[in-house]
Amino acid sequence: MEVRHLIITGRVQGVCFRASMAQEARRLGVTGWVRNRADGSVEAMVAGDAEQVAAIMNWARRGPPQAQVEHVAVELGSGHYDTFEQRASL
Repeated sequence: MEVRHLIITGRVQGVCFRASMAQEARRLGVTGWVRNRADGSVEAMVAGDAEQVAAIMNWARRGPPQAQVEHVAVELGSGHYDTFEQRASL
């Protein structure tokens, strides 16, 4: 099991990024969460096997059609998650 913490910057709020990421994560079998941050970025914790985590990180680098992703910072994450959820903004 791999867990990664992502910070996605660019035009990523107001473009259905969270809902789209949650849908893609569920499709891939990834667990964790996603939320908007006060600075305009999106934060996510993603967990799964190496292939699943790589796939959701690749998706995050482009996002939904309306998004303009500039950068995805990736760090080691932590925690155990049973589902993938959208969380309230930070």
